[in-house]
Amino acid sequence: MIAHGSAFPIAKLALNNSVPPILMASLRMGLVFFILVPFWKFRIPEKKYIKSLIAFSISMGVLVYVFMNLSLYHSSIISPIILGSQLAIPFGILASAIMLGENISSQKWVLIFGAFIGILIIFFDPRLADNFLGLFFACLMALSFGLAQVYSRELRELETSLLNAFVGLFGFFILLIISNFFEGNTLLNIKSINLDSWILISYQAIVVSLGAHLLMFYLYKFYTVGKIFPFYSLFPIFGIILTYLVFSEVPTLLFILGGFIVITSVFFLHKIK
Repeated sequence: MIAHGSAFPIAKLALNNSVPPILMASLRMGLVFFILVPFWKFRIPEKKYIKSLIAFSISMGVLVYVFMNLSLYHSSIISPIILGSQLAIPFGILASAIMLGENISSQKWVLIFGAFIGILIIFFDPRLADNFLGLFFACLMALSFGLAQVYSRELRELETSLLNAFVGLFGFFILLIISNFFEGNTLLNIKSINLDSWILISYQAIVVSLGAHLLMFYLYKFYTVGKIFPFYSLFPIFGIILTYLVFSEVPTLLFILGGFIVITSVFFLHKIK
């Protein structure tokens, strides 16, 4: 939980060092890919997994990380972005209902509604006057993560090293192309990244993407999602605390109220079967 929560302020520090957001997402995925190559060994999964694997890799490796960085890039405050990421769970449940035909109970509908109400309350925070674009990208990040969770249901039999190697592969090359198109001067931008920024990017790749995410996927083999995700839903608390320590962000009453509603709603969404 601490590693997941630290991802946002760490990424913001790198962005403050003038690292282009799309390029940073590409380099993060590139490090993940090259570290996992020896474990992946270029194995290709069975044909029945290919479609879901591609969809998962694009959702997780490309969309989640590029929208995460863009949300932080276009926001001067970080805490609302961290809470906005929690909408991944309601989005995931809604996507499961639409794509897989799963039934949503009345209790879950109430909690989903509560999560969106909490975000709506945060929208009224006066500090967000110039940060709506960042929160919009945070919602797109949450939607992408929710879709990735739906696709991942068909990939549980695959090894975590293979799964995340494909995520890194797709994320690295696709985002590198997008970065070159929109941000330009890719080689020059890479050369201009200082050592501090490389350390921050490496932290995101090794500690968060590899350490925290791989551990979470590994735990899925022994525990149900319902047992793991309630604890995962608490990571914003650590992220907000770290944001306060690093950037001195003091939450407002509106943010505390909205944040409490969002975290509580998402926590109990995991508890209901």
